[in-house]
Amino acid sequence: MTNRKTELDATAVSLLLACCLFWGFQQVLVKATLPELAPAFQAGLRFVAASLVLWGWCLWRGIPLWQDDGSLRPGLLAGALFAAEFACVYVGLQYTTASRLTLFLYTAPFWVAVLLPLWVPVERLRPLQWLGLCCAFLAVVFALWSGFSGAQTGPSSWLGDILALSAGLLWGLTTVTIRSSTLMRVSAEKLLFYQLGMSALSLPLLSLLLGESWHWHFSVFALSSLAAQALLGAFMSFLAWMWMLGRYPATRISVFVFLTPICALLFGALWLGEPVTLALLAALALVALGIVLVNRRA
Repeated sequence: MTNRKTELDATAVSLLLACCLFWGFQQVLVKATLPELAPAFQAGLRFVAASLVLWGWCLWRGIPLWQDDGSLRPGLLAGALFAAEFACVYVGLQYTTASRLTLFLYTAPFWVAVLLPLWVPVERLRPLQWLGLCCAFLAVVFALWSGFSGAQTGPSSWLGDILALSAGLLWGLTTVTIRSSTLMRVSAEKLLFYQLGMSALSLPLLSLLLGESWHWHFSVFALSSLAAQALLGAFMSFLAWMWMLGRYPATRISVFVFLTPICALLFGALWLGEPVTLALLAALALVALGIVLVNRRA
């Protein structure tokens, strides 16, 4: 069994920052690719490709995926929760703005902080850490407020909000399932394979049920977007996340995900020419303060 650490070290912080930077960029990619590839179809292609890459990686490294180690049931549950989360995210983008969806999606660390200590008492947060978690979330609210409260929402935005909130809950439940079950004793590759495999099987079926159009003539941009989402996102960054879940406190690494929407806004400024406002910089500082408080030693 992997030796768990009680504090984040330089390796964990570096990996978390890299993941959040890419996830922020990925939000821009997914939204920009929607006019060419329907949401569930896009997600299905992403996870099919990532599953094949992960399978090839495991064959090359000699990492077993099929042995009976008691992880099948929790693995399938984690995979189903993971697939449902991304179904909610990709479909929800059709009904609400990226800002509103991001705000509700990043309630996930709260679900982890509330639910995980029921099964893993050592993950319980102290009052000061709860303050840090709230600071980080309020920073996201502050940064996204113009998109959240503006008049750009449509009559069906409530459906997108519900899907986004559901995605946040499902993300939190996925983390709780992994951290509180026998999945902590399997390799990061096998843990990720459960999730990518279930998504690769279910999301194309969801696309068919939604009546999405499937076409196979992609632009260079769409191909590049899919490649980045599959290789850098679903394979590399998620594999790093699974590896960290097996070694570090889930409640402490979860707070870092509040950096993702801030990074998304920064990439929007770099790519789309949107202004980098004082409010955005203040939100970034508030997220940093929240991360410091959550990871402060007792």
